[in-house]
Amino acid sequence: MGHPEQPGQRGRDMIVIGASSGGVEALLFLVERLPRDLPAAIGIVLHTSPDAPGMLARVLGRRSTLPVHAATDGAPIVAGRIYVAPPDHHLLVEPGRLRFSRGPRENRSRPAVDPLFRSAALVYGPRAIGVILTGSLDDGTAGLAAIKERGGMAIVQDPAEALFPGMPGSARRHVAVDHVLPLPEMIPILDQLTREPIEVAQAVEAAQAAEPTLLRLEDRYARGGAIDMRELNEVGKSTALTCPECHGPLWEIESSSLLRFRCRTGHAFSAETMLSGQSEALEDALWMAVNTLEESAPVAERLAGNSEQRQQHHIAARFIEKARESRQRAAVIREVIESAQAAATIDLDGFADEATPLRAD
Repeated sequence: MGHPEQPGQRGRDMIVIGASSGGVEALLFLVERLPRDLPAAIGIVLHTSPDAPGMLARVLGRRSTLPVHAATDGAPIVAGRIYVAPPDHHLLVEPGRLRFSRGPRENRSRPAVDPLFRSAALVYGPRAIGVILTGSLDDGTAGLAAIKERGGMAIVQDPAEALFPGMPGSARRHVAVDHVLPLPEMIPILDQLTREPIEVAQAVEAAQAAEPTLLRLEDRYARGGAIDMRELNEVGKSTALTCPECHGPLWEIESSSLLRFRCRTGHAFSAETMLSGQSEALEDALWMAVNTLEESAPVAERLAGNSEQRQQHHIAARFIEKARESRQRAAVIREVIESAQAAATIDLDGFADEATPLRAD
């Protein structure tokens, strides 16, 4: 990857934007109002399903003031153009070029926001601007922290305005963001930041001070590079937890006050996404138990009927009791699932505004 180019010759010429739920509307608002002569390229990651048709570039392009492209592997990065991550691929940057990867999913997504942001932090350093828009959970927080640590600028959509405040709220809590803004105020700030000169000494010092070892390892993993357990032991500590994706062992990694996990396959999770994955896995297991119990009840009743026909009343009674117990246990588990679902309606994102956010100096 190499070190970021010396600032001073150019300004901030790479904007990376991450969004999830509610992101299409937010992105449309931005792209149709950006200045036509914006002196920066823009990379966009929106969480999509692996089999999505990949229409986002076309949707944005119909209303954008700038050309919008479905990103292609190896394409040159040109200022004044917007590049959209394709479904089921991480979008990454190299010096002057875009790259694709089908590396391990991060925060249960591919494309994920963190890989793009990390690569921008490595390649562009103080010339990068990271923007987190509406979305659930907290993908993008670690990547935005990397951009900030390497001297770049960090911007988040005001969680109070976002349709889904989880992602911007998490970034606000864990990263010393430079701006927390509603969408209308974000456009002039982006225009200003891409045109103003960078403080050379301060930017270079920030980029060089940030230890890139973990950043480089994680960037390599996102590109599908081999993972050495010795490397994981150097940057984290092994845990007794298992990966929700592949069920392999997990390593705990703590950086920028953000607790994260990564497995030897390369899957990565924030603590919040990890908890969400475990909750889903538990619910799936409980529903499987309900299904098994409810299927066993009529089988037991059928066996009871056969036993009655053979005048084996004591055996029939045991089967009847087994059917009753199966239905009773299934009902109890259903109640547990429904109670958990009701508790989950408590919007944890609402804590974003109550928590004390980190601020840039």
